[in-house]
Amino acid sequence: MSTNAEALPELDKIVTEERLLGTERRWRRFGEPIPAGKSMKDDGTPDYGIFAPGSIIWEVLLHPATIVFETVAQATLQMLYKPIAAGIRDEDPISRKARAGTYTIFDAFDRAQRNSGMHAPMWLGDTATATRMAGHLHNIHQHVKGDIIDVGSPELGGYAASEPRDAMWAAITELHAILWMYERFAYHGDDGPRPLTDAQRDQYVREMAPYLRLVGAREDEIPKSMAELDALYDTYWDLFGRSDTINVFPKTGEDMHETTAKCIERNWHPTQHLAADVLMEVFQQFSTQILATFPKCLQIKAGLDESQRAAAAQALEDSRDLIRESQQPENDRRMMRMMWGPDGVTLIDSARELHRQVLRERGSDEAS
Repeated sequence: MSTNAEALPELDKIVTEERLLGTERRWRRFGEPIPAGKSMKDDGTPDYGIFAPGSIIWEVLLHPATIVFETVAQATLQMLYKPIAAGIRDEDPISRKARAGTYTIFDAFDRAQRNSGMHAPMWLGDTATATRMAGHLHNIHQHVKGDIIDVGSPELGGYAASEPRDAMWAAITELHAILWMYERFAYHGDDGPRPLTDAQRDQYVREMAPYLRLVGAREDEIPKSMAELDALYDTYWDLFGRSDTINVFPKTGEDMHETTAKCIERNWHPTQHLAADVLMEVFQQFSTQILATFPKCLQIKAGLDESQRAAAAQALEDSRDLIRESQQPENDRRMMRMMWGPDGVTLIDSARELHRQVLRERGSDEAS
């Protein structure tokens, strides 16, 4: 920790139920978001945003399993993409607070909470809402750049969160991790998880394209099938994996995890257990099981040997009842409000109704 660490006021250490939940201001940017389908395009048709009701991607995104487990799924894969890990290490507000000595466990919770809810306007809002939020994040990410991804692997070069490569992988690692989680975690009534067919997986990848364009990916790199997405991983494979040095601040040589751990201990207040308990529920409790949904090659990149991979697979099987219970309606609603925020609740509810309506109409058409 820096020797000129700031003293955190005692009031800032206290966490209440009200502070934990927050208001829409914690997530909202540029006013109230407009749900998909609630505005019209210039041609008089509904504006469904970058995705659409009836799409495979909405089927995955709107499932209760995604609402509950999206945060840990995307975070687990994103932290295997070294430029994202480097950006968080160097420029993320939680990192800056840690170096200043003011970081608390509530900051970790707040970061995870906003990360979930600020996706909802892009995925479930109309086009203007999605564009405004993407623009806001792009502007923030323009400052997230550095010359060194990993001090232990200088040959990897630097990173720039708002540039096409890293912006594209931020989006892909969100949606691909959610797909793997959905296929292994998402229950359907009394039925267990249902892996998509090969054709559905290809469709899912194609439906990712508007989001990749929105964040600024290069058109020639946007995949059109799962095979093309796999090839894209191959192209950038050296940028994936964990290392002993990825968390080392290039300027000081300090380790980010050690720095944040010291801050949490130094700034602890008994009320912070409210935030710590949610982080345990959302992250630590299922991190191993989420890794078990990843392909073997990424599990190896995460540092798991054969016995650890087997243990992760067993942990997933042993957690089936808890995974199923976690996505029941009452917990779906609780986590929706806790992690996605008030606007997220509105966007999800509206999108789910639209999606159900399209599926019902599609079923009626097929029946006739």
